[in-house]
Amino acid sequence: MPLQEATEKESLNFNQLCTFESFEEVWSHYGYKSDFKDVIEREFSRTKGITYLDHAGTTLYPESLVREFYQDISRNVYGNPHSHNPSSRLTHDTVEHVRYRILQHFNTTPDKYSVIFTSGCTAALKLVAESFPWRPPTATEPASQFCYLTDNHTSVVGIRGVTSALGVVSLPVSPEEIEARARDVAQSECSSCQTPHLFCYPAQSNFSGRKYSLGYVRGIQARKLYPACDSQGRWFVVLDAASFASCSPLDLQEHPADFVPFSFYKMFGFPTGLGALLVRNDTAALLRKAYFGGGTAAAYLAGENYYVPTPNMANRFEDGTVSFLDIIALNHSFDALHTLTGGMDKVQLHTFGLARYTYMLLSSLCHGNGQPVAQIYSDSEFENPSTQGAILNFNLTDCHGQIVGYSQVDKLASLFNIHVRTGCFCNTGACQLFLGTTNQDVKSNLQAGHVCGDDVDLVNGRPTGSVRVSFGYMSTFRDCQNFLNFIVDCFVEKPVEVDQVKLERLKSNTSSRGSSQCLLTVLTNGEPKHIDNREHASTDPVVNECGGKAITKEAKSQGKAQYLTNIYIYPIKSCAAFEVTDWPVCPLGLLHDRGWMVVNGNGVCLNQKREPRLCLIHPQIYLPSNTLLLQASGMDTISVPLENHNEPHQSHGVCQSKLCGDRVQTVDCGDEAASWLSEFLGQPCRLIRQSPDFIRNMKKGHEKGVLSTALSLVNEAQYLMINHASVDLLQRHITSRQESSDHQPLDIHELVSRFRANLVISGLEPFEEDDWSHLIIGNTHFQVAGRCGRCQIIGVDQNTGAKTKEPLLSLSAYRKGKVTFGVYLVHQSLDGYHLQMFLYVWTQNYFKQTWLGFHFILSVCIL
Repeated sequence: MPLQEATEKESLNFNQLCTFESFEEVWSHYGYKSDFKDVIEREFSRTKGITYLDHAGTTLYPESLVREFYQDISRNVYGNPHSHNPSSRLTHDTVEHVRYRILQHFNTTPDKYSVIFTSGCTAALKLVAESFPWRPPTATEPASQFCYLTDNHTSVVGIRGVTSALGVVSLPVSPEEIEARARDVAQSECSSCQTPHLFCYPAQSNFSGRKYSLGYVRGIQARKLYPACDSQGRWFVVLDAASFASCSPLDLQEHPADFVPFSFYKMFGFPTGLGALLVRNDTAALLRKAYFGGGTAAAYLAGENYYVPTPNMANRFEDGTVSFLDIIALNHSFDALHTLTGGMDKVQLHTFGLARYTYMLLSSLCHGNGQPVAQIYSDSEFENPSTQGAILNFNLTDCHGQIVGYSQVDKLASLFNIHVRTGCFCNTGACQLFLGTTNQDVKSNLQAGHVCGDDVDLVNGRPTGSVRVSFGYMSTFRDCQNFLNFIVDCFVEKPVEVDQVKLERLKSNTSSRGSSQCLLTVLTNGEPKHIDNREHASTDPVVNECGGKAITKEAKSQGKAQYLTNIYIYPIKSCAAFEVTDWPVCPLGLLHDRGWMVVNGNGVCLNQKREPRLCLIHPQIYLPSNTLLLQASGMDTISVPLENHNEPHQSHGVCQSKLCGDRVQTVDCGDEAASWLSEFLGQPCRLIRQSPDFIRNMKKGHEKGVLSTALSLVNEAQYLMINHASVDLLQRHITSRQESSDHQPLDIHELVSRFRANLVISGLEPFEEDDWSHLIIGNTHFQVAGRCGRCQIIGVDQNTGAKTKEPLLSLSAYRKGKVTFGVYLVHQSLDGYHLQMFLYVWTQNYFKQTWLGFHFILSVCIL
């Protein structure tokens, strides 16, 4: 056969192998949606003509991420989170919400971990190095040990620069030693030895993509694995997740490392210059910090060496103002990742499939004389995504078996617009291991003029580094194809040959099609499920405005009666009131009161301080049809189920939000309600409700002996009550202040609506309620949890949404700075959640107990 014909035949065979059909034969998990190609063209149009294969360096951001972030910062005013003005509170709340999303991403909670923002993974590791409680040797205890896997990033090994000056032992550990020198059982702990030791290892090698067992975390902590099994003391683990987190799900409930550093640009592409350190709260108390910057102090003196750190873990270690706009961008980063991919499990399968296919063909590719084209640096044959990441590291060889310098490969790849990474990737340990470079070789190469990051790729014919290709969630099969064709066109001596025996063996791996065993299961939080007591709420009414009376002890002797005049519920937090004449109660308070709230595009709760137009939304509840109606001027009415027993909304589902300093678990109410709210309010919004299996306990009133009580999405307590006489007095005071002005006096009904109370009573002295301790409605006892502090929300006209200065100015002036109005209540008993409906009518001589349906007595205990 003529040479030209042979070349064409072999090339044809390779081209037949390098097709999408052949890829599908060995891997079934490609892409995320049926329109994956359209998504790539729409979100990454700037990469047209580019084959980007350096995702381990940084991945690429979708265009929608930047667009949504721009719209966010164009629409909202974000102030310094250390201030307390409205724009600053918005920033603070958004940042706190992002912290929660980060923990949720790693399947953990704020109860277990704290998020400390840093400038990147390196800064996070440096923070650990400088704050870990290293101990020098003493007469009774050994020195702390800093142990690290030799396959570690420079930023981990660099911790040695801090520890060496402290008398700490530095111990490099090869990957083989961890398990080879392990013990079968945990070593007995010497109670007198509390020396802290630190072991650092990467969840995934940034050099080869090897995934180290996440079980090492517990193994080291329990002193079962080397080197912990050979040393007494307490062992802590740094799990470097920078490379791993870009394409793989990490479950910190299952693998509770003490410290987890990572960078966000490797996960999302944007923002850059931002990372985080996750710290186990059980470990946090051990950390020591010398320098203190703005925002980290509870108190300090300039003229005396006195400093007390803030008790909040994150605030203590975040010196100065965090990069809050970059942090806010993370909201959109998480949204984009979830919308485009559906989650990290799918990302892992997609990217691994591309890396595996590239490995199969590259490792099987040969020159015309049968010599392999590539020397691949890997500990596996890419059988399973649980042991190998989406990184392929190699050097090319010519037909004589000589290494082709990585610099030459990089330059030619650039001509073809193929972007790869070359060198040692800041991982000298792995580079030495795979290239067979000795310590003396490294020193000799330096003397020969080679330094990290240059293009000196060969010294005396031996490589100083290698080529790395890596994949991201937006990588496509075309990227694999372009790369492999580039190798064939530029570096393979024709005719092209393929090691069919090896290729068939790689194809036959049983796990190669990505069966369910390759998927990582996301565990639930392990918390016991709470019964939704709201389902068992009474359908009996609490109170009725017609004739329901309130009696104080003084009134019993004076024959003076008080009345409950109004009952309001607020189904959606900060939206308009829904007035009723009778209503069921449940363990959280009035049934469905503040059961929902509106959040902005970043998941931050909206209230009337931030969005006064919320008061123009009129929710109504219809219990017989199990529906919540949303009504507003100029909008069609829509309905939302009160209890949605279907699966959570696919894109948002169960989420977590922050409310009055509390983290609450919520459920998204779907796209129809979100679109309705977004259209009316003119900004991206979603309607969320409190998750039925989530319990939020009240914090207010403990100093008065108020027992912890379950809450809905209310601010402080289950009920808010105001006194009509107090409102009358305040109105007179406002009127007297405005006599000399042109201001229209506030109508009494409008003023009542400003205070957004659940219960309104009359027949009392002004502000008499401030001194109460208990109330009784029927046979149900209520305890006063405290006075309600007021803010600028009471300045929002509940009919128009306009902001005014009254009644806050007059209330502050009249009460001499004590800006409280109304009292919080909690119920102490519900008699099985059914109230007994009796009315006690006071006469001059005796009590008369009468069954009057919905009528109730409100009796009061005075302090």
